[in-house]
Amino acid sequence: MQISSVRDTLRELRELGIENTADVHYQLTPEELTAQTLARKQGSLSETGALVVNTGEFTGRSPKDKFIVKDSITATTVNWNDFNLPFSAENFDRLYQKVTRYFAGKSVWVRDCQACADPEYRLNIRVITETPWASLFAYNMFLRPHEEELEQTDPDWTVIQAPGCVADPATDGTRQHNFAVVNFTKKMIIIGGSAYTGEIKKGIFTILNYVLPHEKNVLSMHCSANQGRNGDTAVFFGLSGTGKTTLSADPERKLIGDDEHGWTNTGVFNFEGGCYAKTIDLSEEKEPQIFHAIREYALVENTGFFPGTHRINYADKSITENTRVSYPLHYIDNALEPSIGSLPKNIFFLTCDAYGVLPPISRLSPGQAMYQFISGYTAKVAGTEAGVTEPKSTFSACFGAPFLPLHPARYAQMLGERLRKHQVNVWLINTGWTGGAYGTGSRIKLNLTRAMISAALKGELEKVAYKNHEVFGVSIPESCPGVPAEILDPRNTWADGAAYDKQAKDLAGQFVKNFEKYAAQADKEILAAAPKA
Repeated sequence: MQISSVRDTLRELRELGIENTADVHYQLTPEELTAQTLARKQGSLSETGALVVNTGEFTGRSPKDKFIVKDSITATTVNWNDFNLPFSAENFDRLYQKVTRYFAGKSVWVRDCQACADPEYRLNIRVITETPWASLFAYNMFLRPHEEELEQTDPDWTVIQAPGCVADPATDGTRQHNFAVVNFTKKMIIIGGSAYTGEIKKGIFTILNYVLPHEKNVLSMHCSANQGRNGDTAVFFGLSGTGKTTLSADPERKLIGDDEHGWTNTGVFNFEGGCYAKTIDLSEEKEPQIFHAIREYALVENTGFFPGTHRINYADKSITENTRVSYPLHYIDNALEPSIGSLPKNIFFLTCDAYGVLPPISRLSPGQAMYQFISGYTAKVAGTEAGVTEPKSTFSACFGAPFLPLHPARYAQMLGERLRKHQVNVWLINTGWTGGAYGTGSRIKLNLTRAMISAALKGELEKVAYKNHEVFGVSIPESCPGVPAEILDPRNTWADGAAYDKQAKDLAGQFVKNFEKYAAQADKEILAAAPKA
């Protein structure tokens, strides 16, 4: 039994109801956790030294099986919807006992870690897991406190992950056998029936999206962020597949973080201590920083090897398209440490518009920024479904709806206040199609997108002429260094202007219809920013 002398871990586990365990492994090193995973035949080692595991039945989050306990704290503050599903305190207590009893006779891994790089908002987290590789994930993804810090701090929140513990929907109040339940009163997250590690990461993100805006006046954001040599911070919002991770990885700028941040009165800070990057079709040429981060003690999920080798086949989709890797932030050579930046000067909303309607770059007013922020739009091709080739729209409020316990208008209001106060530039970037929709047009080249973002960051778009888009009202620059002027107005790139107009009005209609559920909480400025359907 491996117990650190720093804490009385056995006693602390008993206080949680976890007793009679076979082994308790506290605060093990990545080397020890990797060795244990291999010894238990729960993973394989790649030729670069990264640990490769299979998460089993679930290879992604299960949003319909994530619940929040509805009690005196959350009843009137949480925005109950399809993502914030209520769970009774009685059902939580019963399920919690099932989870804690499950560990009897089993090995358990305990890790103390932290979230929030800004010490003023630091959250102490204890993660209890039934596999060593899940503990390695927590090591990679959260902040790693020094041993002397462990002696002086107690966990603010506890996460218990027991993939082998399954629920009985008839008696436990769940939808099916897997679950992730957040309890704000007991400051506890219990996860069962799923070994997908992203449930741990997004569970903590969910609680920060409640606590920071609601109690600390900090805007929590699902975004990446980096900082230039002059100390200027840029923030990148975008749903999966829009380029959020790729475009924030800039050799000319320091990476603050790739996914979760808070915006205070003085700057921006990363919530995490690591990165959880998609690896499908990863290449050294396109994403060298991520490619080279997949080395010793990185944790790769649900990928395969080339036959007869231990070389990862990043094109392998046989298990899932949602292949992932977690690694500590310092694996990125230009990561900013501590990961705290100045107040943002530029914000980029990234969308992969497979309809070919939105401009490759446009400037937004504060009202338009709040409208686009609440909308959280992208459109992609559902290539995994047989016979489906048409673009498919996705609207995810604030670019992270599944993780937002409060009403989206609350986050948008906080964003608007900060945009005006600090005079931040907001840009809408289309990383998708031009010259037509998917199947007719072509994907906007990455080097051109990078050139447009670079021009915005350098202030080169401050003095150029702009014109308004007739349907969406956004301001389109008429020139941009390093970018052919003819591609800046998307209508010019279509062979049939009337076909473009029809597609633009159709997309505008989708925006308007989606926004209906938010209209009652939106002010006149936001409502005026709606596209003309």
